[in-house]
Amino acid sequence: MEDSKIVELYFKRDESAVSETASKYGDYLFKIAYNVLGNKEDSEECVSSAYNGAWNAIPPHRPDILGPFLGKIVRRASIDCLRKKSSLKRMYSEACLSIDELEECIPAKMSVEREVENIEISKAISAYLLSLKLSERHIFVCRYWYSYSIKEISSLFKISESKVKHILHSLRKGLKSYFEKEEIIL
Repeated sequence: MEDSKIVELYFKRDESAVSETASKYGDYLFKIAYNVLGNKEDSEECVSSAYNGAWNAIPPHRPDILGPFLGKIVRRASIDCLRKKSSLKRMYSEACLSIDELEECIPAKMSVEREVENIEISKAISAYLLSLKLSERHIFVCRYWYSYSIKEISSLFKISESKVKHILHSLRKGLKSYFEKEEIIL
């Protein structure tokens, strides 16, 4: 089913919107959640939470592209779940590792006041990504949005793991420089 028709089902408050969403995007959402959490049960719970989040957000919001909209919801739910679990015990996951890598560019803890500035930071990151070669942009997004492991990125792009690490290091360094050039204070 086309995204626009699925969105219309949400606007009509037709419960089949959720099943259509699950049919079209279930695997995609699970992959995002699993990459963050590394746990099947928690990932399934976050995907269910994402369906609920979509139900509550549509309407009034009408996403232009449904897939990334849902991806953002499940990613947030997964990171929230990871934070809750991490506060109880320290756990390893690619999401923790990739977030730690970005700390040199973006502070991990945000205050309420900082939330207002997040929009500008998001715009700056988007502008930085648009300045990159397409392959670099894809590698950045795979690591820092989808939480792919170095090994997965290496396999996906058919380059060595050391090359992936080098590219990511350069991209983080470039992002930090971009923030400084644009006078974005973090």
